[in-house]
Amino acid sequence: MTPSPARLSAHELIDLLTDEDSFVSWDSTPVEVTTTEKYAAELAAARERSGVDESVLTGEGLIRGRRVAIIVSEFAFLAGSIGVAAAQRLVEAIEKATLEGLPLLAGPASGGTRMQEGTLAFLSMVKISAALSKHKAAKLPYLVYLRHPTTGGVMASWASLGHVTVAEPGALVGFLGPRVFEAIYGEKFPEGVQVSENLYSNGLIDGVIPPRKLPGIISRILRVLDAPVAKTPPPQPEPWTGRETDTWESIVRSRDPERPGIRALLRQGAHNVLPLNGTGQGEKDPGLVLALAQFGRVSCVVMGQDRQAQRVREPMGPAALREARRGMRLAEELGLPLVTVIDTPGAALSQKAEEGGLAGEIARCLLELVTLPSPSISLILGEGTGGGALALLPADRTLAAENAWLSPLPPEGASAIVYRDTEHAAQMAQEQGVSSFALRESGIVDWVIPERPDAVQEPEAFCARVAESLEFHLWQLRGQSSEARLSVRFDRYRRLGLSSTRHG
Repeated sequence: MTPSPARLSAHELIDLLTDEDSFVSWDSTPVEVTTTEKYAAELAAARERSGVDESVLTGEGLIRGRRVAIIVSEFAFLAGSIGVAAAQRLVEAIEKATLEGLPLLAGPASGGTRMQEGTLAFLSMVKISAALSKHKAAKLPYLVYLRHPTTGGVMASWASLGHVTVAEPGALVGFLGPRVFEAIYGEKFPEGVQVSENLYSNGLIDGVIPPRKLPGIISRILRVLDAPVAKTPPPQPEPWTGRETDTWESIVRSRDPERPGIRALLRQGAHNVLPLNGTGQGEKDPGLVLALAQFGRVSCVVMGQDRQAQRVREPMGPAALREARRGMRLAEELGLPLVTVIDTPGAALSQKAEEGGLAGEIARCLLELVTLPSPSISLILGEGTGGGALALLPADRTLAAENAWLSPLPPEGASAIVYRDTEHAAQMAQEQGVSSFALRESGIVDWVIPERPDAVQEPEAFCARVAESLEFHLWQLRGQSSEARLSVRFDRYRRLGLSSTRHG
């Protein structure tokens, strides 16, 4: 059994998070609520014991020099429970953060809503969530640090709405507290389920972070989210010479296990990379990478396919595409451009994938990408096989590595359909026009990134060229209205195939 973490008070957490002497409280006297004599005595005792006047403290402070609004639970005050007064304090703080354009950091530690106030306290979760919806609509970050314990109505509202959510090690985090479960069902809740590490392994939170590391993590997140857009354009990347390469040779090169993929690109071509984890709804897939990152001076949400994980562990399934859709929502809510990286030997063909709704997830990805208000770039980095590749393709601009390709099936599959053998795979690849050269000729790809002659032989230089190309094209998309971008994007795909195309 994981030992419970040492519980920091609200003031101790605020002092740990904020630069020295920078925190300014926003709290005023709590609103009065109707109380019984017994409840009044409980409130008085809670104030005496905890040293605070309610179960939440709010205010603003500097975290590594950056202004941040902060809302933190005090568990010593009636188990951090939320009643009408605490809810009102939270709402006022969230609204002030929104008005002043500040990122918001929440540190809940609560047993849930306050039983002494009944249904009114229970329904207060609605107005807290409504205030957060306005904050997020203003494209302002909402970050959550789940502390020990966080349960009940708090976990089912403002604790679960973060753009990025991490938890302290060993924290009890779940909906129904174990004591309540045991009282209702007469048996103990299984150990190890409602613990932060298990939430992470199931794709519900983005990380498990000890409190002392939290200021650095928050600072990195805000550096990505608040990076100013450069006024001068980055240098134009080196153009591709346009020479046509052998299609089958490119396919063979793209399948090399040593070929750099999305993880190498993030490691060698990006900076301030902040990996995210899972769908936030209980699923994760090793074949999908999701992160906040910067390419040069441009911040973005990056999501893409890990070709090697799909081969070694399991093919990309519907959970990967649900995680990709989380990336789309983050880009829209945070006002960031989106980069999708296509590199897949093909989506899963299995009973699990079918019953998990793979085809529907591909369709929803296509719909959400083609209508996404955020600027978007898709990058065909290597293999681009089938519906799994198509699901991440729609974008304002599409880039491709020189040896990358895109096809409705692997060439061997196309050969099997047409010739009833796999011996014609190379011929089918050439005839179908799957190479980067053919994709550019047909208007599917806008820019081809050179390889010399193969990314495997120059991984660092190749990743640098990809990063430079992404920065340049992301910068070019800045400043356009979403309406104008969407109009061009719709027209781009509507016109595909209507002009003469070149194959072979």
